[in-house]
Amino acid sequence: MMQHLAFLPILLPMLAGVILLMSPFSKTKKHRRVTSVVFSIVTFLVSLALLLKVQADGTQVYAIGDWSAPFGIVLVADPLSILLVCLTTFLGAVCVLYASAGDDEKGSFFHPLIHFLVLGVNGAFLTGDAFNLFVFFEVLLIASYSLLMHGGDKKNTRAALHYVIMNLVGSAVFLIALGILYGVLGTLNMADMAQKVALLQGDDVYLAKIGGLLLLVVFALKGALLPLHLWLPNTYATAMPVVAALFAIMTKVGVYSMMRVYTLIFGEQAGQLSHMAQSWLWWLGLATIVMGTIGVLASKDLRKLTANLVIVSVGTLVALVAVQTIESSAAAIYYLVHSTLVTAALFILAGLIGGQRGETADRITAGPPMLQPRLLGICFLVAGVAVIGMPPLSGFIAKVWLLKTTLNLEFTMVFWPLYLLASLAILVSVSKAGSTVFWHQQGQVIDNAEQKRVHPAQFAALIMLTASAPLLSLFAGPLSEYAIGAATQLHDVNNNINLILSGGK
Repeated sequence: MMQHLAFLPILLPMLAGVILLMSPFSKTKKHRRVTSVVFSIVTFLVSLALLLKVQADGTQVYAIGDWSAPFGIVLVADPLSILLVCLTTFLGAVCVLYASAGDDEKGSFFHPLIHFLVLGVNGAFLTGDAFNLFVFFEVLLIASYSLLMHGGDKKNTRAALHYVIMNLVGSAVFLIALGILYGVLGTLNMADMAQKVALLQGDDVYLAKIGGLLLLVVFALKGALLPLHLWLPNTYATAMPVVAALFAIMTKVGVYSMMRVYTLIFGEQAGQLSHMAQSWLWWLGLATIVMGTIGVLASKDLRKLTANLVIVSVGTLVALVAVQTIESSAAAIYYLVHSTLVTAALFILAGLIGGQRGETADRITAGPPMLQPRLLGICFLVAGVAVIGMPPLSGFIAKVWLLKTTLNLEFTMVFWPLYLLASLAILVSVSKAGSTVFWHQQGQVIDNAEQKRVHPAQFAALIMLTASAPLLSLFAGPLSEYAIGAATQLHDVNNNINLILSGGK
């Protein structure tokens, strides 16, 4: 069983999705919810077990069908990929629990789609093959298309249509890029690509560069990097809050792909193509921070504000990826975990707050008093302080770390003022939103407010996400050590190539 552990974070969600489509689980609400929650928890626990195995025994390479790389399909569970798998399965379990309070009844097949989405995201993190990265991208995108329509209206449908069209174009570009790279290198196994790209000469160098830059376009679209970010605010703001919370991990798949491809394949050992995307990533990352901050300032409701915070986090991560050092990658890993959990908490909070304010919903304006202002207010305060980056929560640790790693850069005089001004703007916007929603109240509690009281399942999910900020701060020492170890492994290109091509032996 232990030798197949690396495959279980993909296999279990697939089995869950299939089983939940079959009778009696597809017919009985209670059975469907219990089965979905159990599978989510088991998948998370298996991911934790795999993380412990990776810590104890090092990177795990799993050759599907026992066909070794570069001829077969391999899964690679290293410290970075398995950390993100654990993050995904935890977020999936929380969202399944939250939706079991009633959101899963607003449309068909919610629970199978959640598990298929987790399957796609986990596969994208674990695959060691560029073509299978495309395959898992398509799995998660197909599931996300349907989840966007879950319980939707005309406005939701319009935003989902934009999302679908953009990603269909991105998928076509992805295939073209892979075709070019395969034609030049003769392989799509990432480790084998990393070996062969340094040996390219003549026109093949330019063809490989075209393929690599087309991949950058694809990852920028998936990660919502400027100028390919325009689909995200409306898409996330119109989706159901629990769906938007789960989608907080999806932009990180694009960022992870940039980290993996432009460190392993086009990193410092890529010969003439060494660090080919570094300057692009740096300036696009900074521009994305600026654009996301403008969106935060202009947001008129809590969900749109949170969606623009996701864009700011993407820009920050991409700027750190562009630095291409162990320290910057470690800071990016810690910041990625923090930003994913905090923005997921804010999406869920926006939904709960909107549910208790009647027609005012989550708009940042005076509205009726909430039925549970203390519970929601305390959670918003914790999540808000974390996302702003104020001490003593995880956002402050992440901010200090990333500023420290960029201190001696050539463009420090650009990054520091820009990032600190963006942080100030976010502080003002989030503070204004919180004070307006919780302090500027008018009228009476709405008549059906009792129906919108936070369900115990919703409360448990909200607490788990909100508590992540103080817990990430409390355990910052071991987490930062883990992040440094994961970043060191990521940048040890020769060792990664040897491990994958030798089957981890």
